[in-house]
Amino acid sequence: MSALLPVEAAQARLLALREPLSFEKISFSECVGRYTSDDILAQRDQPAAPLSAMDGYAIRFADLPGPWTITGESAAGTAPDRTVGAGEAMRIFTGAMLPDGADTVIVQEDVTADGAALVLSGDGPGARGNHIRARASDFAAGDCLLPAGTRLTPGAIAAAAMSGADQLAVGSRPRVAILTTGDELVQAGRALAPGQIPDSNSPMLAAMLASEPAIVSPPHHVRDDRAILAKALKELARRHDVIVTVGGASVGDHDHVRGALQDAGGNIDFWKIAMRPGKPLIAGTIGDAVLLGLPGNPSSAFVTATLFVLPLVRHLAGARDPLPSIHQAPLATAVDGGGGRRDYLRARLENGRLTPFVGQDSGMTHPLATANALLIRETGAPPCNAGTMADYIVIA
Repeated sequence: MSALLPVEAAQARLLALREPLSFEKISFSECVGRYTSDDILAQRDQPAAPLSAMDGYAIRFADLPGPWTITGESAAGTAPDRTVGAGEAMRIFTGAMLPDGADTVIVQEDVTADGAALVLSGDGPGARGNHIRARASDFAAGDCLLPAGTRLTPGAIAAAAMSGADQLAVGSRPRVAILTTGDELVQAGRALAPGQIPDSNSPMLAAMLASEPAIVSPPHHVRDDRAILAKALKELARRHDVIVTVGGASVGDHDHVRGALQDAGGNIDFWKIAMRPGKPLIAGTIGDAVLLGLPGNPSSAFVTATLFVLPLVRHLAGARDPLPSIHQAPLATAVDGGGGRRDYLRARLENGRLTPFVGQDSGMTHPLATANALLIRETGAPPCNAGTMADYIVIA
């Protein structure tokens, strides 16, 4: 019997099955959640000139404590029409360009104006340059604002727009098919015959992919028939970049994914991972599509989707770091030692401490409803007391 593949080795082999997709140029309104395909370089200085950070008066610091003569006004969006000389002040507003000659802004609460006369009535600025946004203090032309492979958040889009870009080159969205198998499954909400259960995996996986840059087709379902499954895989491979099957990945008489993949002309790259839940994971290719065969138990499907499906989608969409980040937090309770495979325990991170759920059976869905972390227990790890630092992955 071949050794089980470690999780990290399986993830590396999976991502190596296909290069990221080509890029496309799209408008800012379409960019959120996508990954940049090139470094985003600033095309301009921001700000392009010194600006006032407050409403007040532009002065020369050397002229403190005044008095001054008000000689004009500088508002945002226009350039000042004169310089500030000795003993002069210019009314200035937040975001307005600093006039030549001035080197400090005194806030309006610290002065009193009477016509053109201005006198100090408060503490005044504490140092030369106070309340001024220096040129290029945000970024300078040529700065790399967003490295290639960065996920575009609203804040990242704001920076890209301020940089001078009008469109962004991003990785294309992979087309993903979800295919469930099993005679026992019935679409959620429909009447159940004896021995049948609602299909929870299709809506769960679709929900997990909803926040990813992917085009997800409506889920398909086929019964436990190898020939029917092989035909479905062939058809899906023509229109999709990723096929996610759920169920039929193990060694039972009704587990047909491996055989059907080969019947359809596909190839298996690896099968069986040193993890729990999710050991009978299958990865392979059929045509240009990558196939991931997930186990059918809901918690197994959830964990393997977190560790393999989502990273694959992000990789194809151009992510620089597609794998889930590992964090650490103290345990709220003691945990048993690790077993013969790495465990991913459904857990709750609350008040900065991790509590694994008592029920960890892979067929249970209730713990998934309130879990927000996967607590990682390494193979053969010793028992740990409350307070011990532990690794975990954040889940939605």
